Amino acid sequence: MPIETVTYETPQFLQRVVSNDASLLRRLAETFGIKITSRDEWVRFDGDSAGVASAKEVLNQLENIGRQGGEVSESLFKMVTESVKRDEGNEASKRVMSLKLLGSSRRPAVIAKTKAQIDYIDAMRSHEVVFGVGPAGTGKTYLAMAQGLQYLRDKSVQRLVLTRPAVEAGEALGFLPGDLKEKIFPYLRPLYDALFDMVDPDEAERLIERGFIEIAPLAYMRGRTLKNAFIILDEAQNTTGEQMLMFLTRLGEGSRCVVTGDPSQVDLRRGVRSGLAEAMQVLKNVEGVTFLPFAAKDVVRLAVVQRIIQAYDQHRSGKRDDRYPEPVATPED
Repeated sequence: MPIETVTYETPQFLQRVVSNDASLLRRLAETFGIKITSRDEWVRFDGDSAGVASAKEVLNQLENIGRQGGEVSESLFKMVTESVKRDEGNEASKRVMSLKLLGSSRRPAVIAKTKAQIDYIDAMRSHEVVFGVGPAGTGKTYLAMAQGLQYLRDKSVQRLVLTRPAVEAGEALGFLPGDLKEKIFPYLRPLYDALFDMVDPDEAERLIERGFIEIAPLAYMRGRTLKNAFIILDEAQNTTGEQMLMFLTRLGEGSRCVVTGDPSQVDLRRGVRSGLAEAMQVLKNVEGVTFLPFAAKDVVRLAVVQRIIQAYDQHRSGKRDDRYPEPVATPED
C-alpha cells in the first residue's frame, strides 16, 4: 500500500487547513479507510491508493480555499469531505469560493460552510424575496448581513436596512429605562454584533452615521417605501401577520429583502399566530419569492449546539404547535 507525504510551508498553515483541530484528520482517515499521521508542517497518508487520493483531494481543496482568503471550519471540512466521498471532484469548493463575500487584508472572507448555506447565498442573488427558515446557529442572519454589505460595497444598492421585532416589549417600549435608543438597543444588539464582526468599528459607525446602514425596530418600517435597498428582517417568527404584510409591502424599486426566522422559537402571546407561518403558507408559490430551509445539521456554531437542537427535535417530535407549520422544502431537498 502506498505511503505519501504532503508538506506545507509552515505548521501554522497546516493548522489553518484542518481548522486548528487535529481530530478532523482522524475523521478523514476513518472516512476513507486509511491511516493519517501529522506532525509540524507535514501530513503522511498510508493506505490503499483510492483512499489516499481522496483524502489528499480533501486537503488540497481546503488548502485552495485557505489560500483564496476563506476560513476553514469544521462544517466546511465536513462538507468538502462528503463531496469528495460522493466523487463530485472539486465542485463543493468551487461553489464555495464563487460565492465568497467581503474579505480584506485584515478580515477573512465570509464563505458558505454547508450545502444549505451555498443554496442560500445563491437564492439571495437570484430572488427579490428570500426566506431563510431554520434553527439558530445556521448562519441565516450572518450570511444575509454579509450579502447586504457586499451589495453595498459593490454599489448594487444604496443602503442596507436591518430590522427585527421587539416582541418582548410588544413594540411599546415606554416602561423600559433610558431614552428611545437605549430602550431598543437590546433587541437590535445581535444585528450590531454581526455588523461589527464583518466591518471595522470605525467604518461601521461611518456607514450608520451617513445613512448607508440603518438598524431599527420593525415598527419604524410602517408607512415607508424602501427603494434601492437590501433589507433584512430578523427573528421573523415573532412578527404578527399584519406586521409581516406591512414589511413585505415596503419594498420599492431596486430593492431586495431577506426574512430570517426559527419557527421553533416563537415568543408571541398564546393565540397569536406567527406572521412567518402565514407567509410560508401564502407565498410558497409566488414568483420572485423562495424559501430556504435549514436543519440541525447546518448549525455552524459549536458541535454541541447541533446536538442540543437534535435532542430537542427528537423530544418534541409528535408535539405540534398549530401556530406554525413545518419549514417549506425546496424541490432540491
